[in-house]
Amino acid sequence: MIAGKTVLVLGGGIGGIVAARLVRKRLPRAHRVVLVERESQHVFAPSLLWLMVGARRQQQISRPLASLAKSGIELVQGEVDRIDPTTRSVHVGDQNILADYIVVALGAELAPEMIPGLVQAGHNFYTIAGAQSFDRARVELRQGRVVVLVGGIPFKCPAAPYEAAMLLAADARKRGLHERITVDLYTPEMGPMPVAGSKVSAMVRQLVESRGVGVHTEHMVTQVDPSARLIHFENGANARFDLLAYVPPHRAPAVVRAAGLTGETGWVPVNRQTLETKFPGVYAIGDVTGIPLVTGKPLPKAGVFAHGEAEVVANNIVHAITGKGAPRAFDGHGACFIEIGDGRAGFGSGNFLAEPAPDVRLRQPGRMLHLGKVAYEKYWLYRWF
Repeated sequence: MIAGKTVLVLGGGIGGIVAARLVRKRLPRAHRVVLVERESQHVFAPSLLWLMVGARRQQQISRPLASLAKSGIELVQGEVDRIDPTTRSVHVGDQNILADYIVVALGAELAPEMIPGLVQAGHNFYTIAGAQSFDRARVELRQGRVVVLVGGIPFKCPAAPYEAAMLLAADARKRGLHERITVDLYTPEMGPMPVAGSKVSAMVRQLVESRGVGVHTEHMVTQVDPSARLIHFENGANARFDLLAYVPPHRAPAVVRAAGLTGETGWVPVNRQTLETKFPGVYAIGDVTGIPLVTGKPLPKAGVFAHGEAEVVANNIVHAITGKGAPRAFDGHGACFIEIGDGRAGFGSGNFLAEPAPDVRLRQPGRMLHLGKVAYEKYWLYRWF
């Protein structure tokens, strides 16, 4: 009789949920599937953009993780204190969990405190609380300058700040304030979504500017003065704001760094086809990873890639345990909707592992694509919860 194995998934984001659900579905119940997550609710992060402009409520885009128990997943709610990838043991609260396989899906740690003054000056729309506080401030603003600021590279969802700026410009038009409210975006990038290639980047920039948004590239923020409402940049420029929405700097979680899982880039290096780390039986997926492309740029941090990587890892763990099926490889395909406001969206898709460069295409915005994003949001939450 085969002894039961334990598959331990760390993190309840998109990648972690998909990995845990698929492994649990495909393994006999003699084997354990354990999910560790500090939060009690899963938040569908792509919908935070709608939350920040009042188009969603928190309960519409979140689901209780406790509901996973009905599928046979053991949920441990708590902070991961220590990971020993050599022995495949994880310490959570007063528990020490030993595993045969570990899937590290802890995502990127948001670190706005790395930029002096940023926390006090603005709203982190990559969190529920920040998106909600921005929404309240947005409603009160009747005139002035709204700034969307990218605090560092890399960051999750390359299109998100550009979508946010376009949604805010559309919101000003909808409220009849477009002549009194301006929207500007500042980013350290050389152009929008540069990993998609120069052609797509230029198309996105043209799209954003056509919506009345000022786009300021190659602006790396150094500090923010909350009282003066002034942003200082490395290139010597300054930018005034009346309302600030920001993407905070990202880094690998401290527990991942302490475990010796990170490499020279500061992220977890993995085999880009299997997502295996240098430690046997330990995988990493999603935003916590650093996967270099042939261009030298990293694979974008986005939910679509976390989802695809989770499918590959789940399949391969099940194959290793049961011998059934065949190993799979991550193919680098990804896609995302790009909201532009006014009930319209574009759609970018392609193979990011293609050689000699990523092969990415952008479809022009339309109402059907916006409805497609709405439908996908509802489908994803229904499918996995």
